Amino acid sequence: MTWLVLGLGLIVRLCMSGQFLLAPDEAYYWQWSRYLALGYHDHPPMIAWAIWLATQLLGHTEFAVRLPTVLALAFASVYLCLLARYWFSWQTALQVALLSQGVLLMTGSALIATPDGMLLLCWAAACYHAARAVERDTLLQWLLTGIWFGLGMLTKYTMLLFLPSLFFAIVFTTAYRQRLLSIRPWLGLVVGCMLFTPVILWNMENNWVTFRHVLFQGGGQGGGDQGPFFTLSFLPEFFGAQAALVSPLIFLCILAGWVKGWAGNQLPRAQASFLIWMSLTTFLVFTLLALHVRIYGNWPAPAYLTAFVLIAALYNSPGQARKTGQKVSRYYLWWFGLGLSFVASMLIMAQLLYPVLPLRAELDRAAQETRGWDTLGELVDKEVQGMPQPDETFVFGLRYQFASELAFYMQEQPHTVSINRWSRPNVYDFWFQDEMLLGQDAVGIFEHEPVITVLPEVFERVDPVEPVTIKRTGPWFGEEKLHTLYLARCYGFKGGLAWIPKNPADVRAVQ
Repeated sequence: MTWLVLGLGLIVRLCMSGQFLLAPDEAYYWQWSRYLALGYHDHPPMIAWAIWLATQLLGHTEFAVRLPTVLALAFASVYLCLLARYWFSWQTALQVALLSQGVLLMTGSALIATPDGMLLLCWAAACYHAARAVERDTLLQWLLTGIWFGLGMLTKYTMLLFLPSLFFAIVFTTAYRQRLLSIRPWLGLVVGCMLFTPVILWNMENNWVTFRHVLFQGGGQGGGDQGPFFTLSFLPEFFGAQAALVSPLIFLCILAGWVKGWAGNQLPRAQASFLIWMSLTTFLVFTLLALHVRIYGNWPAPAYLTAFVLIAALYNSPGQARKTGQKVSRYYLWWFGLGLSFVASMLIMAQLLYPVLPLRAELDRAAQETRGWDTLGELVDKEVQGMPQPDETFVFGLRYQFASELAFYMQEQPHTVSINRWSRPNVYDFWFQDEMLLGQDAVGIFEHEPVITVLPEVFERVDPVEPVTIKRTGPWFGEEKLHTLYLARCYGFKGGLAWIPKNPADVRAVQ
């Protein structure tokens, strides 16, 4: 039954993945795959490499772009179920399978092609092999742990938190503490670090730009949505986002599971300790960061993987509930929470395809992210053909999101440009230099009409802007406006693509 649940989940996601337009970040990572490198401004290169391989095999389509993360979530679920079976039972593995297929955070990580989906695979695999390594202390399991850690570091820097999580799991578990005296775990660490070497080399050649970016997002000098160094204002949003993405009752079960796993005697002490440390450490790190900066809801995602195994083992059958003195009502509450998570995920998945929920366009995040980009691409195509020299006209966005969506949805998928001068640095600054475009005309898209006043800084002449309205039609409110953007025809590019820091102390600014 466990494998049936995982197989059905995979089939559903494969069928869905090509049925809705790319969200802006997905188009951005697809753009990365057209400029293969050992590193990128925002993240390590794994997502770009995976999308490149998929699109080389299957073409530049939504299905191909999302295939790596859809498969990654499936294999992450397999590893979690194997861990549950290894330590507990197939009944627990089935519960984990249901969690991994029903929780919105997992579904979103699969269907939206970002580094998170592949990160979850690497974290889940590393946890499984680490669990076997701490018990049996075999070189093979430590090396596999190191390999998956290294692959995770090539995917997203959040994987770095795997190291303190595993260290605490070993140090604070008496049965495992002696493993640190063996050379085997350290050999695994060396292998993982070696896999990460390409990213280090790339950053050495590029002024450590990725690490500057990560430091900025974490609230480093000039970074983050900062107010005071210590503030409680971001915590409600942080906990609310976690409860929404994991589902409220499952989130409460996880919080309770962290307490019960330590305080109770339902699970073997060593296994409970391992599962807690491999989840709670990451959660606490982001909770502490939320006292300083705004934390995106998906950032703590790896924290929930071993937490799923933990709560599945704690709440997996009414028989165990009676045996341990736990009230059977908690078991049924568990199933109610699991059912709610499935309902929420299915509604959001359906909303990606058709507006089934009575949400106004301004509140419908799914529609705002995935509707109208093909229409915008067709419009910009026509505008380019109407320029005096279409073959010498480039297309730009004043945000990387617009540039990336236009690149994917315009005919022949041209290499578009993001003019970052007034916004924020990103990987486009590495792909285009002013000299490549000097003197050319351009057609651009942006979202704030006053921007027209600064475009003459980089062009000889700019025509009056034209508003572009992207709409959607649904059964609840009829035709609604999703976006109002602005289109500009520009002539004679003078230079000025790259980001200019407004604050000299900004950690992203190269000194």
